[in-house]
Amino acid sequence: MRAQAGMVVKTSLLAGALGLCLWAAACRAPAREEPMKRIAPPPAGKLYHGVYPGGKTGEEDDITPADVSSYETTVGRPVAWVYFSNNWYRSPEFPWETAEFIRAAGAVPYIRLMLRGEDNTQGEYTVARIISGGCDALLRAWAARAREFATPLIVEYGTECNGQWFPWNGKHHGAGRLDGYGDPARPDGPERFAAAFRRIVTVMREAGADNITWVFHVDTGDDPEAAWNRLENYYPGDEFVDWIAVSGYGPQEPNSDDAPTFRELMDPCYQRLTALAPAKPVIVAEFGCTAGNPLVSPDRWASAALDDILGHRWPRVIGFSWWNEWWENDDNPAHDTNMRVQDSPALAKVFRDKLAEAGEEIVDRPLVK
Repeated sequence: MRAQAGMVVKTSLLAGALGLCLWAAACRAPAREEPMKRIAPPPAGKLYHGVYPGGKTGEEDDITPADVSSYETTVGRPVAWVYFSNNWYRSPEFPWETAEFIRAAGAVPYIRLMLRGEDNTQGEYTVARIISGGCDALLRAWAARAREFATPLIVEYGTECNGQWFPWNGKHHGAGRLDGYGDPARPDGPERFAAAFRRIVTVMREAGADNITWVFHVDTGDDPEAAWNRLENYYPGDEFVDWIAVSGYGPQEPNSDDAPTFRELMDPCYQRLTALAPAKPVIVAEFGCTAGNPLVSPDRWASAALDDILGHRWPRVIGFSWWNEWWENDDNPAHDTNMRVQDSPALAKVFRDKLAEAGEEIVDRPLVK
């Protein structure tokens, strides 16, 4: 993200309760000698449905059980994962409390590992410091708690790495230079990011956090649009990535004059991702469209996007999660961004209808392996 109950619901909640019992049994903390469980991809032709349920501060780390429940009740289906940020400028500790209530609700915690300073700066958790091992002790401590959590986690580092709005983007640590780090044939900025990603995964795996599914997350568009900043340059390698994630948004502000469809964003990006990593599952980790923009309404935008996702236009996509948030852009309330399904009856109806029509093609509760 750049800038920041009728019969269907009753049936869904009953199924969710049954799914929660099965999930709890499957994911009970294993004995020490047993291998750790991880989330499994859904069966062929099926999809996971997740959500970022929205908070109050815009920092993506203050979600509550009520946020999750409100979304699920509105759309009439439970979610398989709940997405949120772990901002290290607040604390570099494993976000146990949030992860615990997500697990208690029957879903997998999907954690954005945000090693950054306040105001979205690099702060003390720079890419260079990660590469040099300066964050290893903190990473090992985080991994120890993740291992203690024992049940499946989804974790990403470097959200939307090909977007300059985040501090781990190559623009902030070498950009297109070729003579400052590593391989002289690779641009330094993305190469450093890939090295940091590998370091994080290696340290956490060595600490025994084998319950983590690791995600490499890009935006549908490279920003800046420069050869050195192509998403392919950031890829840390198949050994360090389990799933690939993508973000794609329609208008994010009511006064935005750019209104691409999700298909327009996803088609070219999907081709690149499947060429980059032919064996990796793909998830739509973030998609959304604000209300109030005269070019397109969120219900029409989401309806077309869901038709394509649920219709398997992109066969390697195994799951999706809507960015269900509201935030202020300036002092004028008319300019507020609002993607919350709870606040738009038309958008809520689209989600309820599309998810109900999908039926058993959506796996309501996560599977483990």
